Amino acid sequence: MEQGIKSSGHKIVRRVSRFSRRAGAEGKEHIRENFIDRISHVKNVRLLILEWALLVLAIIMLSVTQSFLYAESYAVTTFTSGGTYSEATLGRVNSLNPLFATTNSEKTLSRLMFQTLTSVDYSGHIGLGLADSITTDDSGLIWTVKLRDGLKWSDGEPITNADVIYTVSIIQSPSVITSYSSNLTGITVADVDGSLIFTLPAPYSNFSSALEFPILPSHLLDDVSPSLLLENNFSSSPVTSGPFTYNASQSIGSAGEKIVYLTPNKSYYKGAPLLDSFAVHAYLNTADIIDALNSGSVTASAELLPTDADKITSSSIYEKQTALNSGVFAFFNTTSVFSSKPLRKAVRQGIDMRSLRAPVGDEADLDYPLLSTQINIEKFPELPEYDPETAKEEIKKLGLNNDVPIRIATVDSGYFPALADNLKFQLNNLGLNAEVDMMAPGQDFLINVIRPRNYDILLYEIELGSDPDLFAYYHSSQVTENGLNLSNYNSAIASDALLAARRTTDQSLRSAKYSAFLKTWVEDVPAIGIYQVNLSYFVNKNVRSFSEDNRLVTATDRFTDVSFWATEKTSKNRTP
Repeated sequence: MEQGIKSSGHKIVRRVSRFSRRAGAEGKEHIRENFIDRISHVKNVRLLILEWALLVLAIIMLSVTQSFLYAESYAVTTFTSGGTYSEATLGRVNSLNPLFATTNSEKTLSRLMFQTLTSVDYSGHIGLGLADSITTDDSGLIWTVKLRDGLKWSDGEPITNADVIYTVSIIQSPSVITSYSSNLTGITVADVDGSLIFTLPAPYSNFSSALEFPILPSHLLDDVSPSLLLENNFSSSPVTSGPFTYNASQSIGSAGEKIVYLTPNKSYYKGAPLLDSFAVHAYLNTADIIDALNSGSVTASAELLPTDADKITSSSIYEKQTALNSGVFAFFNTTSVFSSKPLRKAVRQGIDMRSLRAPVGDEADLDYPLLSTQINIEKFPELPEYDPETAKEEIKKLGLNNDVPIRIATVDSGYFPALADNLKFQLNNLGLNAEVDMMAPGQDFLINVIRPRNYDILLYEIELGSDPDLFAYYHSSQVTENGLNLSNYNSAIASDALLAARRTTDQSLRSAKYSAFLKTWVEDVPAIGIYQVNLSYFVNKNVRSFSEDNRLVTATDRFTDVSFWATEKTSKNRTP
């Protein structure tokens, strides 16, 4: 039986072998007849072959394009985490302690590194910062503030009520010079059952706005004398509470130019920003800032004027503008030669405001210390008509000795030099003897000019705030070295109106009180309004900075949404 199986197997193999040989021969014959022998005929049908080849190629290309477009229709380019944002600022960085921030560079760093109890929100109104809630009693004298849970400093230590109490004590210390002092005069604060209890000397309906001061860490500074705080290590390498924390500093040259490098604060209560780092490049003049923008050395700057736009040659830089609740005024020192109200009125009448405002270009005129967007005033009081001849006669009648120089003090930045020169020219034409004294903005200007009121006229910018509270600038109680009554203005009528306005939440009553104040302000002329400030922000087109829908009160409010700023982009698929 085995012999039979083997015989059958051999037969099958022989048959398959014969079939394979026959199929191979037939296949070769088929290829020769249908392909090789016909190659010589290709030239006769070459156009038809070309047409078919092109048709196939077109079909393939259309298929690839369709696949690409299909994928693109569900992809979107969006900003992502990572990258460095570099902003050019103006002024030296002498200290990183936020209480001593005076130059624009220092104010920028303060806002990026330190949080406040309250802060301006996207709508331009005061909202909550480190505070979780703020309430007041019926009298408006007792305010209760509760901090958010889980707040931490960048070193991991908790932010506590003790930090707030310590900071208030430092701000109120007579040995510390800071712009926050006037808002906390006469106020006491204590920790009661885990809440901060602020007790005011008088009712203040908008006390929440006074809580917008940076908090310092008491666990690091409690043992430091207030007079030595500026020189402490903290001023050069601080622990922070804001979206960024200090990383390093780099001095450039010997003149004072510096770059401060910041990194995201992982302990920030809103979460770490998208950016990997933020570099603040402190320049000493705007010419260098313009060069940096044109060369791409920095991402953006808020230090230039609208008139600088034609100096920006880089096609990647564009300008966006937004109004600020800040104004530039000429403040008369009413304890100097301008103690004479008739002289102040004569000067106001003799100043050509159109000429004075000419250097500021597109900035909005500002005639009053209140903005129409802050409160509804039914009718603003009329201002005197420009009449230089009458003004000259009045000044001559007053018998002012033109040998007595009138000192115009201002800072050497922005429009101020041009404004000061124009004002000097006009005052001299009225028969006065004016001279201009300019200093760099910073602590020296505060100590040597502002604090001792070392001027006859001060050309200066002040923040008008989100709320129309002018108490700090014109109430008689603020005629102090640490106060912000820059005119040393002392009027019982004006002070009563301001005090009444800040004590009530009734908007119609507030409007009436502010109308009464404005009438007295125009009559007494403690200051002359010049223009409302605009922020011109020059920024690279390929990054995301602050939203233009945000309403800014101060220039540093541009950092309200800094957690979402970005420089890096990526492509992501979206759900169909």
